[in-house]
Amino acid sequence: MWLLIILVSFLIMAARSYWYLFGRPSPFTLESVRPPGPYEKDQKERDKVLKQGFTREKIPKNLDAIVIGSGIGGMTAAATMAKVGKRVLVLEQHDVAGGCCHTFTKQGFEFDVGLHYIGQLHENSLFKVAMDQITEGQLEFVEIDQRFDHLVIGAGEERRDYSIYTGKTEMEQQLKKQFPEDVKAVEKFFKLMKIAASRTPLLAILKLIPRWLALFLLKTGMADFCSSVFRLSGTSATEMNYRLTSNKDLHLIFSYFFYGVPPKDSSCMINALLLHHYKRGAYYPKGGASEIPFHITKVIQKYGGNVLVRAPVSRILVDEKGSAYGVAVRKGGEEVEVWAPVVISNCGIYTTFQKLLPPEIQAKPEIQNRLDIKPGKASFLLFSGFDATQEELGITSTNLWLFKSNDMDAMMDEFFSMGKEEAPENIPMMLITFPSAKDPTSQIRHPGKSCMTILTMVNYEWFEEWKDTKVRKRGDDYYTYKMRYANYLFDWACKHFPKLREKLVFQEAASPLTTVHYLGSMRGAIYSADHNLERFNAETIAKNRCDSSVKNLYISGQDVFSCGIAGAMHGGLLCASSVLNRIVYIDLFLVKKKLKRKKAMEMARLSKPKLH
Repeated sequence: MWLLIILVSFLIMAARSYWYLFGRPSPFTLESVRPPGPYEKDQKERDKVLKQGFTREKIPKNLDAIVIGSGIGGMTAAATMAKVGKRVLVLEQHDVAGGCCHTFTKQGFEFDVGLHYIGQLHENSLFKVAMDQITEGQLEFVEIDQRFDHLVIGAGEERRDYSIYTGKTEMEQQLKKQFPEDVKAVEKFFKLMKIAASRTPLLAILKLIPRWLALFLLKTGMADFCSSVFRLSGTSATEMNYRLTSNKDLHLIFSYFFYGVPPKDSSCMINALLLHHYKRGAYYPKGGASEIPFHITKVIQKYGGNVLVRAPVSRILVDEKGSAYGVAVRKGGEEVEVWAPVVISNCGIYTTFQKLLPPEIQAKPEIQNRLDIKPGKASFLLFSGFDATQEELGITSTNLWLFKSNDMDAMMDEFFSMGKEEAPENIPMMLITFPSAKDPTSQIRHPGKSCMTILTMVNYEWFEEWKDTKVRKRGDDYYTYKMRYANYLFDWACKHFPKLREKLVFQEAASPLTTVHYLGSMRGAIYSADHNLERFNAETIAKNRCDSSVKNLYISGQDVFSCGIAGAMHGGLLCASSVLNRIVYIDLFLVKKKLKRKKAMEMARLSKPKLH
């Protein structure tokens, strides 16, 4: 009986796939991608795109969808829908579009907020194909140093340095050189990386096939029979690390991308996937991170939609039948209702289900079940500007990760269990990145200047007493407390880059409250929902979908799949697939196949001997 049901479901999906491919126009085509145009230097012209304020007059007529939040997930969903002729309005509560991809400029220094580097942008990769499609080829990336990450564990005589390199074979070979006694462990970890990279699409499929079928495949063990990825997604990184080696330094390297979850509570598959993401190169947007929302906005506008800022959504409008039909936007002292048959929320599951829906809808069990995953840890960012070039400061595009010890589990447990007064001078880890050293246009746009961003994770509770105060008016106690973190981080950075201190001319710290205010993050969690083992259990993945129990309301962004620019973008693609009732990944794979064929033909033509 079950086999018959599965067979029928397969035939239905096959018929739907035929309709996807041949019955309707594809959102992605080779023809839509054109050579990049010149960089827009005029800030006023850029502001017309990225800082277009909300008014009634700027709302497009006959909307097909509204997207709440202009992060990369929402923008990806909007652009994909726009490219099949949908008129989409993106609403952003901040005064600039882009979410974690936006940049800000202070005293002549430009800082990125959440984009530090991206991987998987080598020629004809699926991620590169997708990025080209939603920007129509207008976004350019530059590859940063092959030694893209450098790790320092400990200090003084106990200090150990390790470098991570990009390269199809170089990444693995360089690690083997640095750990000659753990060659087998490195080889096994890279096999795990390969499984994670090649089989992760199976986890995405769990969100696209009927929910009952996904759960049936998982509960019966049929999914595990097909691939180990369903088991690995819920396996602890610490557990896997100990299976591979007892070398604690290598453990840290296998899990060094900190996102607020200790390795014992994080997925070994996600950690392997994060490192694999940079195997074929680490990249940065030419012109800065804001180039991403700049060019996606133009695509949305091209097809009749718009992206409007200073548009805080106060409510999702739900009719008496329980269907979403629009949003209410706060404008001055009133609310402006904007209607559309589809509402996509890119502002996180907590804001969506706990704040924006009517109370009677929030209380429903099916809504509460979506909130089983707790919010992630909060972030603390320090932005510093220097009157000096990168050569004068001795900095490069390589990112520096600093750790006090090689035991991330103990280190994180100890830090996050500290009291408010003890924490600022005991930060155990941080990331240092220099955006100005990654972007070759930086010295043209901001000559003689360099900037640095430092990131670490903190408890929201340490800052919670000031949550009801206004931004930039939180009082001396708040400023003094915030700067204790900032000073500690900067002092630690100066130990590795001693020329920074004398050239420092600007500094600004962003606490979790800053993130809440500007990015709308719940409790300052820049990566949104916690990326723990519970979230990446295969059954949880199958249940955590883009659609919701509220008809016409969809979820996009980091909470759909995983954190980061790539994770949020895939959240947008999955969301567009749900809204359009079309698996847009099939369209991407077809474009990728055409590009590969086109490249092969060009190579064949060039290698053909010329007749004289």
